[in-house]
Amino acid sequence: MMTLIQFMKRVTPVMLAFGLFGCGNSGTDDVSQWMKEVRQQTRVSIKPLSEPKKFTPFTYDAKDREDPYSPNKLAVALAKARKDGGSIRPNLDRRREALESYPLDTLVMVGTLTKPGLTYALLQVDKSIYQVKVGNYIGQNLGMVTRITDTEVALKEVVQDAAGDWVEREAKLELQESQK
Repeated sequence: MMTLIQFMKRVTPVMLAFGLFGCGNSGTDDVSQWMKEVRQQTRVSIKPLSEPKKFTPFTYDAKDREDPYSPNKLAVALAKARKDGGSIRPNLDRRREALESYPLDTLVMVGTLTKPGLTYALLQVDKSIYQVKVGNYIGQNLGMVTRITDTEVALKEVVQDAAGDWVEREAKLELQESQK
C-alpha cells in the first residue's frame, strides 16, 4: 500500500504538467499583433547633434610685465609693511594705569561687582583690591580688558614679535576661589 506522502509525490508533477498545458498560447497572439502594429506606426526621431563650440586659444600677453613673485617686488612690499609698522599699533602716549606696573601672573581675580549698566572685575594684587572695567589696561604687555564675566576677565595684549611687528594675543584671568 502506498502512503499519502508517496501518493502526493507521484501525483503532484502530473497535475502540474496538465495545469501548464492548459496555459497555452491563446492569449499572447493578440498582444503580439498589437506590438507589431505599434512598431510599424511609430517612427524613431533622433535630434541631430548641435555644432561644437568654436575653440579660441588664449594668448598670454603679460610676458613683458614684472613677475608678481619676483624677489624685488616682494622686498619692496616687505619694506613698505615695515615702514607702516603693520596695522596694529599700541598707544604709547597715553597715561599709564595703576595695574600696568604689575605682571599679569601677580593679578588675581577675586570677584565681580555689578552696578546698573556696568560690570567691574575685582582684582587683588599685594593685598589691595582694584576695580577694573572693560577698556581698562592691566599687566605689563599693554593688556586691555575686552570682556568681564562672572568667572573671568578677558583681555588683548599687544606685544612685539621676533620681527619687531606689533601683534595681539588673547589672555585671561580666571576667578580664584578663596582658600580658608
